Order: sequence, then C-alpha cells, then structure tokens
Amino acid sequence: MPKNKTHSGAKKRFRVTGSGKIMRERANHVHKFHEKSPQHARRLASDVEVSKADVKKIKKLLGR
Repeated sequence: MPKNKTHSGAKKRFRVTGSGKIMRERANHVHKFHEKSPQHARRLASDVEVSKADVKKIKKLLGR
C-alpha cells in the first residue's frame, strides 16, 4: 500500500495542538496593517480553533 501524502496547502494553514485541537490564523492578518487600527490588528493576531464542522475534513488533509 502506498503512503498517504499530507496536503501541502493544509499543512501551511493549520496546526495541531498538543491536546489535538486544530488551530488556524484569523483572516485579514497578513498585510495592509496601515489601514487597520492597532486594536483590530491585535485582535487578528490570535489563533482560533477551527469550527467543529470542518475538523473532520482538515484532519483528513493533514493525514491524521
């Protein structure tokens, strides 16, 4: 049987915590910070847990 390959796009976007939760970065936290207030930029900095509906699909893409 061939080995399963991890989805390259998924491994760049998601990470698995030690307890098994899947985390993602918030949208709009990449560039153009001069257009955003510092408070808004700080709020976007924190990672959030992936919604429950998407966990199964993302775990499959990550090979877990």
